[in-house]
Amino acid sequence: MKGMTVRRVALSMVFAWLGLHAGAEDAAFDTPHMPYRAFDTLPATSIAVGGATILLAYAPGGAFALPKAEIAAWVEACGRTLATYYGRFPVDKYRLLVIPVPGLGVRGGTTWGYRGGATRLRLGLGAQAAELANDWVLIHEMIHLAFPEVGDRHHWIEEGLATYVEAIARVQAGSLDAATAWRGLVRGMPEGNPRSGDAGLDNTHTWGRTYWGGALFCLVADVRIRERTGNRMGLQDALRGILAAGGNIEHDWNIDRAFEAGDRATGTHVLQELYAQNRDTAVEVDLDALWTRLGIAVQDGRVVFDDRAPQADIRRAITAPH
Repeated sequence: MKGMTVRRVALSMVFAWLGLHAGAEDAAFDTPHMPYRAFDTLPATSIAVGGATILLAYAPGGAFALPKAEIAAWVEACGRTLATYYGRFPVDKYRLLVIPVPGLGVRGGTTWGYRGGATRLRLGLGAQAAELANDWVLIHEMIHLAFPEVGDRHHWIEEGLATYVEAIARVQAGSLDAATAWRGLVRGMPEGNPRSGDAGLDNTHTWGRTYWGGALFCLVADVRIRERTGNRMGLQDALRGILAAGGNIEHDWNIDRAFEAGDRATGTHVLQELYAQNRDTAVEVDLDALWTRLGIAVQDGRVVFDDRAPQADIRRAITAPH
């Protein structure tokens, strides 16, 4: 989840960690420095990834079942996954604040960029190594670092990108198999199609249209870019182009500027055309036809690939290492 504004509950937690009183919270609620004071105050472990530095800190709250060295190794692996997909880590310095909470696994995260890329991640005290190896939440949060702030109205592209790219990036890094990735996309993409009363992606802010509507936009864009470039380029090249032009979470951009930069990188107009079609109009994607063209079918709960399908080469290229 990408934090467009700092919530009062988050501030209360941060002030509690720092030992500050409630009045201080009220006085500082509108300052641009929270929750970064927590990152600045707590001791941090420095992790080098692709020329960037990840600062890993822990809020007070109990001892984890896993050694912190294993947690740090997982964070580093996630950072390498992101750097592999984008060609580099998206920001020079990234703060990751881990919040201990009861239970297992990763329990959610929020990412900000107004004073440098930073994520607050809730991690269960009983989290196990296998859970972290299969987790998608931290990759999702890190992907937010690689796209500029484009405003609340366009939150669908920020969350949609993270929803779509995390599975693809993990396949390319070798931590997820392609069949599992496509099974998740096949299961989730129907949530992204419009419902009755939908007024386009910029105007309909339901959960389905924000996360899966944005992901569906990305999938369609990926396929169309590959169609127009003879499968030489895809959405990954467009996103690398946006990042190369300076479009990361630390900068505020107009959404048109972001899509223009992506299209310039691929030599197409796919992103701008799709945005014009979808921003104010409900556009339904024929997913059954799309899966058939890509050679993807679900049989007895398992994904089966048809390599004779018309666009099987596009499906393979999407998850192949760049």
